[in-house]
Amino acid sequence: MSENKQYENEYKVQAVKLAKKIGAVNAANELQIPVNTLYGWIRKAKIGSLDIGCGERSPEESLNIAEENQQLRKRIKALEKENKRLSEMNEFLEDAAAFFAACRQKSGKSSD
Repeated sequence: MSENKQYENEYKVQAVKLAKKIGAVNAANELQIPVNTLYGWIRKAKIGSLDIGCGERSPEESLNIAEENQQLRKRIKALEKENKRLSEMNEFLEDAAAFFAACRQKSGKSSD
C-alpha cells in the first residue's frame, strides 16, 4: 500500500522548475517521485495555485493568463451592467408595487 507523502512547498517549486528544464518524466525519475505527482504540481503552477516565483512563466503561459484576464474583465463588465439593469428594474417594481398599494388603499377608503 502506498503512503501519502507530504512535500514542502519549496520542494514542489524546485521540482516544477527542474521539470521545465529536463522534462517531467526525467525530473520525476531523478527526484524519485511519482510522475503523476509532478504533473499535478505542474498543472497547479500553470493555473496559479502553486507560486513558482516571478519570471518563471513561459511566454505561452503568460499569454494564456493575459487572455484569460482580458476575458474575465469583459465578463465582469457584462455582469456589472446586468447587475445595474436588475437593480434599476427592482427599484421600478418596488415603486410600482408601492403605487398600486396606495391606489388600493385609496379605493378601499372611498368605497367605505
